[in-house]
Amino acid sequence: MDSRPTNLMLLLLLTCLLHSWQCARGQSSYTIDTVSLAILPSSTVQSGTLVTLRCQVRVSHDNIPHLTHTFQLSRDDIPINSSTTTEDSLVYELNPARAADSGSYECRVTVKDKSRASYSQKLDVTGLQTPILYLNKTSPYGSEEFTASCSAPEEKGSLIFRFFQKLRNGKIQKIKQPAPTGNSVETTLVLRVIGDSHLYCDYEVNLVSEVRLSNSSEEIPVIVRELFISPIMNVLPSPEVYEGEIIEVVCKVVNPPKNVEVFLTRDRRILKQAPVSLSHRFIAKEGDSGELVCKAEWGNVHKETYKTITVKELFSKPQLTVKPIDIFEGDRFQLTCSVSIYVPEKISNESIKFSIYKHNKEITSSDTYMTVAQPSENGNYTCKAQAASLAHNFIKESQTVVVKAKVPVSKPMLSVSLTTVAVVNKPGERAIFNSSAIYKTSVLNNFLCHAKNSQKRPPEVGLGQQLLRSHIIEPVSRPVMTTLPGAGDISEGQDVTLLCSVQRGSLPVSYTWYHTETKGALASQTSNNLEGSHTIDDVRAEQQGGYYCMSSNPANETKQSLTVTIAVKMAGWKKGLVAVVIICILLILALILIVVFKRRLLLFKRRRTGELSVKSASTKAERLSLTQAEANDAANVTPGMIGKSVWSEHASGSESEDQSSVTAPEKPQEPRYTEVQPIQADPNRAPVKKGTETVYSEVRKSKQGAPEQADGGSLEYAELNHDTHLSHSEDQGNHGDHHTVQEDYIDEIDDNVQIPIPDHGGGNPDPTPDC
Repeated sequence: MDSRPTNLMLLLLLTCLLHSWQCARGQSSYTIDTVSLAILPSSTVQSGTLVTLRCQVRVSHDNIPHLTHTFQLSRDDIPINSSTTTEDSLVYELNPARAADSGSYECRVTVKDKSRASYSQKLDVTGLQTPILYLNKTSPYGSEEFTASCSAPEEKGSLIFRFFQKLRNGKIQKIKQPAPTGNSVETTLVLRVIGDSHLYCDYEVNLVSEVRLSNSSEEIPVIVRELFISPIMNVLPSPEVYEGEIIEVVCKVVNPPKNVEVFLTRDRRILKQAPVSLSHRFIAKEGDSGELVCKAEWGNVHKETYKTITVKELFSKPQLTVKPIDIFEGDRFQLTCSVSIYVPEKISNESIKFSIYKHNKEITSSDTYMTVAQPSENGNYTCKAQAASLAHNFIKESQTVVVKAKVPVSKPMLSVSLTTVAVVNKPGERAIFNSSAIYKTSVLNNFLCHAKNSQKRPPEVGLGQQLLRSHIIEPVSRPVMTTLPGAGDISEGQDVTLLCSVQRGSLPVSYTWYHTETKGALASQTSNNLEGSHTIDDVRAEQQGGYYCMSSNPANETKQSLTVTIAVKMAGWKKGLVAVVIICILLILALILIVVFKRRLLLFKRRRTGELSVKSASTKAERLSLTQAEANDAANVTPGMIGKSVWSEHASGSESEDQSSVTAPEKPQEPRYTEVQPIQADPNRAPVKKGTETVYSEVRKSKQGAPEQADGGSLEYAELNHDTHLSHSEDQGNHGDHHTVQEDYIDEIDDNVQIPIPDHGGGNPDPTPDC
C-alpha cells in the first residue's frame, strides 16, 4: 500500500497540535500593570452632588483577543458594585451622593486567574437632610397611644431616629428611639405629662469612621388632655360584713366617652365585666375578705379604683383533734370536732350541727368519735360544722387529720454497721450508732440496746451478746520494723531482711515497705500472719538511708512504723585496698620530701662554698666566681670603679673550701663562659660608667681539681667595665673587700649567672674571648 496519505495525515495532525500549543501558550501570557481609582469632582463634596467613581486598568498581554476584566468596587471592604467587561475602565455614579456614601473606596480588577487592587480613595460627603416629623394626633389624652413618624427621604442607609418632648419649663425628655429601619420610621408614642409641650425628632448616621448627627426637625406643639374615666366604686351595705350576709358592689364611670368598659376584679380574677357601669351581688364568705378593684378601660388608657372589704366570721372553722397523740395498735382513741363562736347574739352552739367523715364518708353525726386503733381504722378524717343564721345557712369544714396507729417495737437485734443513723421513723428501719474502736470481743458483752416508741410503754432491750455472731474487724496496731542483720552491722554485698510486724489486728494484713530516698513502694505483701518480710539482695552503699513500713487490713485503717536508718559499711576487701593505696601514697610523699630536702641541702652547701675564678686565656682556669660589686658610697671612690667585678681566690684557700669544690674529670675541660647582665645603678649614689654589657670569662680546672698557676705568677683578680688606667695597687687594696662581697652576694650570683659547660670530649680549649 502507498503510505504517503498516512504520512500526510500525521504531518497535518502534528501541525495542528503545534498550532494549538502555540495558541495556548499565547493566551496564558499576560500581566496586570496598574489599577487606578479616581473620584470626581473631588474627594470632599456637599450632600446631593453627583459623584463619579472611575476605575482604570492596564494589562500587558501577548495578542489575546477579547480580554475580559472583572471590576469589583467596594466601600469600607463591603462590595457595592461588580461588573465584567472587555473595556479597560468602569464608571460608577453616586447620584446624588449622601452622607451614607462616605468611606474608603477600592477597586479590584480580576483578569483570568490574576487579580490586583487599586489604592484606597476616601470620599467625604458633608451635610445631612433635616428630618420631617408627622403626628396623627396633636391633642392626645394622657397615656393614650398615637402614631408618630420621622423621615429623611433623601438620605441613604439605616438611620437611627430619636423622638423628644420639650416641656413648658424647657426640660427636654427623650421619649423613644426605635430600631433603625432605613431613612424613615413610624412608631407609637405615649405622653403622660398633662399640659402643653412640643415634639421633635432627629437622626444619626453611623459611619465606619464617625457618627454624624442631623439637625432637629420642626417642633410640633402638642396638648396632652386628661381623660376623666376614673371609675366610682360603692360597697353596700358596708365594706365590713358578717359571713352569710349579701354584699353589692357598684362600679361605674361618670360622663364617659364612647367605648368605655368596666371590670370588677379580686386577686387578679375578674368577677364581672360591663360597659360604662356594673353591679355585682354575692354572699359573703370567710375567704371573701380582701381588695376589690374597679377598672375602667378606654383604648389603651386604664383607670382603677380600689376598695377593701372585710368579712367577719360568726364562728371559727371547725377543728378536729385526736387523743391520745401517740396511738398504738390496740389502744382506744377519740376524735373530737369543735368550733369557737365569735358572735353569740347571731348564732348559738345548739344551732350548729357536727359530722365526722373518713375518706369523705360520714361515720357519725356527732361531734365525737371513739374506736380501737387497728390497721383498718387508719386513714384521713375530717369534720364539718353546719350553722343557720337569720339570713343564710352555711357549712365549714376542718382540715384533714391523718390517723395511723403505731406498731409497738419488737425486741431489738444488735449488729455491726458502718453508717451513722441515730433516729428511725419507719417500721423496719434500723437505728445505727457510732462506737469507739473495739479491741477485745469481751467488750461486746457490755453493749445494750433499748428501743421504744411510746413514753408510756417500757423499752425493749437487746443484749450485746448478739454481736458475737457478727463479723468484727479489728484494726491493726502500729507496726514495728526491724532488720536482719542489725541496722548498724550491715556491709556491702550482704542480704538485708526488713521485718514488719504488728501486735494485733484482723487477718489478712497487708505490709508495704518504703525507702525515704526513693519514690514509690519497695515491695508489698499480704500475709495471714502478724509479720511480713522483704529481702534486699546484695545491698549496695546507695541503698542506705531511712526505711519504714505501713500495714493495713480490711478495717481500712493504715498505720506507719517509725523510720529505721540503715548504714551500709564498705566491704572488707575494699577497706584493705584503700589502706594499701593510702600507705603507697604516704611512702611516695615521704620519698619526695627526702629528695627535695637533700637537693635543697646540697644547693645550700654549693651556694656557701661556690667560687668563681677568672684567668687569662693562656692559663687553665679551675673555678670562676662572679658577683656584682656593691656600689661604693664613699666620696673618694672614682665613678669609673662602680660596675661589675670578677675575681678568683688563690689556691691557698682553706681546706674546707677545697674539699667542697667539685672534682673535674680527668680529660681536659672546654672553656666555660658566663654572661653577666649589668644592673642599673642607683641614681642617688655615685654614677656608674657605662661599659661593655656582656662579659665572658674562661673557666678552667686542672686535672687534680686545684687551680693551676699561670706563667709569670698568679692572677689575683680582674675587674670588668672599668677604666684601664686604674692602678694595680688599688685593686690589691680592695681584694679583701671583694672577698667579703663575694660571700654576701653568693645567692645573687647563683640566680643571675649561668655557666654553660659544653663537653667536647677533649682537645685544646677555645681561645678566651676579648673582654
